[in-house]
Amino acid sequence: MSLLAQVKVWTEWAATGVEVAAALVIVAAVVLALGRAAVALFRPAAQPDVQKESLRLELGRWLAVGLEFTLAADILRTAIAPSWDDIGKLAAIAALRTLLNFFLQREMDGHKARQEG
Repeated sequence: MSLLAQVKVWTEWAATGVEVAAALVIVAAVVLALGRAAVALFRPAAQPDVQKESLRLELGRWLAVGLEFTLAADILRTAIAPSWDDIGKLAAIAALRTLLNFFLQREMDGHKARQEG
């Protein structure tokens, strides 16, 4: 097997590992959010809206981390002989990540301003 073929195989394995890491991050975030949601349901805080907003923002942050991992996996795959399909998928994920991070940051800034004021 040529060196280039070996690099492609290793890159594919690495990308698959990063995708597994993304799935684990997302599953852990959902499990954590479900636990916090159950607590919020059965023991609401003095300000339940703040409690729910905090839970939603934390889940959003972790989903953004998971999306970063998927972007990293796609970058690995695209780095070696990309097809137009690979490039398109990478562009779509990058755009989605950018939009998610933009709106999440806006919500976090608003949440912080409401807590301070």
